[in-house]
Amino acid sequence: MVWDRQTKMEYEWKPDEQGLQQILQLLKESQSPDTTIQRTVQQKLEQLNQYPDFNNYLIFVLTKLKSEDEPTRSLSGLILKNNVKAHFQNFPNGVTDFIKSECLNNIGDSSPLIRATVGILITTIASKGELQNWPDLLPKLCSLLDSEDYNTCEGAFGALQKICEDSAEILDSDVLDRPLNIMIPKFLQFFKHNSPKIRSHAVACVNQFIISRTQALMMHIDSFIENLFALAGDEEPEVRKNVCRALVMLLEVRMDRLLPHMHNIVEYMLQRTQDQDENVALEACEFWLTLAEQPICKDVLVRHLPKLIPVLVNGMKYSDIDIILLKGDVEEDETIPDSEQDIRPRFHRSRTVAQQHDEDGIEEEEEDDDEIDDDDTISDWNLRKCSAAALDVLANVYRDELLPHILPLLKELLFHHEWVVKESGILVLGAIAEGCMQGMIPYLPELIPHLIQCLSDKKALVRSITCWTLSRYAHWVVSQPPDTYLKPLMTELLKRILDSNKRVQEAACSAFATLEEEACTELVPYLAYILDTLVFAFSKYQHKNLLILYDAIGTLADSVGHHLNKPEYIQMLMPPLIQKWNMLKDEDKDLFPLLECLSSVATALQSGFLPYCEPVYQRCVNLVQKTLAQAMLNNAQPDQYEAPDKDFMIVALDLLSGLAEGLGGNIEQLVARSNILTLMYQCMQDKMPEVRQSSFALLGDLTKACFQHVKPFIADFMPILGTNLNPEFISVCNNATWAIGEISIQMGIEMQPYIPMVLHQLVEIINRPNAPKTLLENTAITIGRLGYVCPQEVAPMLQQFIRPWCTSLRNIRDNEEKDSAFRGICTMISVNPSGVIQDFIFFCDAVASWINPKDDLRDMFCKILHGFKNQVGDENWRRFSDQFPLPLKERLAAFYGV
Repeated sequence: MVWDRQTKMEYEWKPDEQGLQQILQLLKESQSPDTTIQRTVQQKLEQLNQYPDFNNYLIFVLTKLKSEDEPTRSLSGLILKNNVKAHFQNFPNGVTDFIKSECLNNIGDSSPLIRATVGILITTIASKGELQNWPDLLPKLCSLLDSEDYNTCEGAFGALQKICEDSAEILDSDVLDRPLNIMIPKFLQFFKHNSPKIRSHAVACVNQFIISRTQALMMHIDSFIENLFALAGDEEPEVRKNVCRALVMLLEVRMDRLLPHMHNIVEYMLQRTQDQDENVALEACEFWLTLAEQPICKDVLVRHLPKLIPVLVNGMKYSDIDIILLKGDVEEDETIPDSEQDIRPRFHRSRTVAQQHDEDGIEEEEEDDDEIDDDDTISDWNLRKCSAAALDVLANVYRDELLPHILPLLKELLFHHEWVVKESGILVLGAIAEGCMQGMIPYLPELIPHLIQCLSDKKALVRSITCWTLSRYAHWVVSQPPDTYLKPLMTELLKRILDSNKRVQEAACSAFATLEEEACTELVPYLAYILDTLVFAFSKYQHKNLLILYDAIGTLADSVGHHLNKPEYIQMLMPPLIQKWNMLKDEDKDLFPLLECLSSVATALQSGFLPYCEPVYQRCVNLVQKTLAQAMLNNAQPDQYEAPDKDFMIVALDLLSGLAEGLGGNIEQLVARSNILTLMYQCMQDKMPEVRQSSFALLGDLTKACFQHVKPFIADFMPILGTNLNPEFISVCNNATWAIGEISIQMGIEMQPYIPMVLHQLVEIINRPNAPKTLLENTAITIGRLGYVCPQEVAPMLQQFIRPWCTSLRNIRDNEEKDSAFRGICTMISVNPSGVIQDFIFFCDAVASWINPKDDLRDMFCKILHGFKNQVGDENWRRFSDQFPLPLKERLAAFYGV
């Protein structure tokens, strides 16, 4: 048994006194505030990692050197934890065993800090795959729970809680022989322990296994719920918080088990949402958010609304702490520069090509981004936001039935003399805007003017929330005669954009962008006034708000379109934008919002952008080229070159699309003098879907603007387009589809060899259930266009797509794309009439969706309808057309005489 002796010797490892002093010295220095000293310490620690027993010293200081102060001992353990993370596989066996046994022997150290450090060390070793290689860890910790000594029990529980958090999945797998079957019943016993800290650990441990519906917990679910109820009135906030958290998760996972007790649970959560401890109140408030997403919410909560609504509304007031953190008493701060960490990273949304609809402009498939986001600098999620979010969701569940509970409260709040109360009322009004809009309409003629007045309140926090709430009612404001509300609202909001408080500037800019989206061309009469303000804000704003200002300008351009193309407007707007553009370096992320903004401006200004287009075009091409070059270096030598931020390339491609769309044929010269098509060939094959998405959008736009430069590359591009017709990447697929359609119109009969590369994918996509509307419409248009230029190749497939083709295109506006697609379908029907017979009623319906087709297209429709009628005979036609809904029948008779 030689081996045995060696292990024994390892455990009797003794530090060398000099080595120990050196390490203690380092640990002391590393607590110095001086960064230079810290850096030297880092380097020395790295060097020491080369000695196999360096880690023995670290565990020795943590567990044995009781003479040292606790922060130093704990630090030693944390450095050891980092070494475990980085080099554990290189630790010699003896060292590993020594560390493990020291951890288990000292989990009950008398100091809470040392216990916690040992616990962190244990879970780090465990998550390095060592749960399998440390078979006595869990049994040992579980048996220590029964120790009479509080410190040992608490230390073991602390370690177990961390292991449950970090290794929940493997604990519930066969790898370890299902230890949870023993652990969960064990944890449940401790719900009744006399120490609050231990009760809290016990609940937290079990909570890790709710969402994953762990079998071992589901077997004991009733006992778990019973034990939770027993803890409902616990005096320890941490325990109450964990109880609330458990109930919120059980709502999602085991509603069936909570239902019988629902009345009591709701009553309990009402109390907890008003808990003195804000962390408990916040956990409890999550309950209403989660419940509102369950189908049973409406029935379960209805009798509790009279109590619940006042509680939520009360939670929407700023707490004293919030006001301090928000510097609520600082009214003017516009001259103070922003600290860089205040500026959130922003994400660029790549271009997607969509069809115009009869109802209103472009169909956006994106979520609204006007959720409750009024005080983003406090710890992001707090009771106020959670209460407001819950009220918002409940307003969407109950709609106007919520108003009897809210209106009496609102009357009191909105006109309150204390600003904090009044501010919360304005937030309430904004939170219910979406759900209760119909029921609020009678009150708006009185409320909107009141809110517009609140925009000049003396408290900045009142002004900023009022901006947000007004933006939630923008849709209604715009639906009224403009002089009544739109004009006064716009006038006041523009003043707030120039407010002396940064938070108000930000809220006003965001609200104004929402107003622009709703009002669109209603703003045209006020353009000079609007631009005056936005341009003035350029000179006034600090860093963070500048980024929001770009968005407001871009949205303005999207909303008013070519009305912006007037020399006097261009003169106001372009110089400050170009000045910023020249100041920013290629590596500066502030280019993203500026490029997005310029893209909208270029599209709107059309020929008005010509004087500015050359430098902008050049720089975009350079950004794409730089990013591709950096990506190639990184692929070849990842350790030498870091990966580029591809957003630079995506935003640049999107701005090039905006230029191509705005300048049309005028971009031809620029394209001729650059290598953009070669670069696009690389972008179309990029691993990142957003890069491909933007390059296909640009391909379509360049095809429309200057096909002579695209044509030589078509043989290279088409196979790539074919492989990207994969609806798993919806936006990539959508833009590739659209580009194929644009190319086919330009290619005409020469498209023939490429049809087999794309046709069967397109037919498959148009028959997909649940495909998004935009994708189906673009696919239908492209199939129609392919059939228009190559009817012989596409018509044989007619029967496989005619029905979904007709239903996809009946709702889009009359336009060029719809026109070419329908010409294609008519040509294909004349080549393969039998392909449409079974679904002829769908074709009739699609034809009737045209308001005014061009004469020759109307003739094509006429010919097909009459041809069909003559072929089946009058009697059959009557029977057939009796199935038509009345409006369809009348329309076809009136327009086409059938």
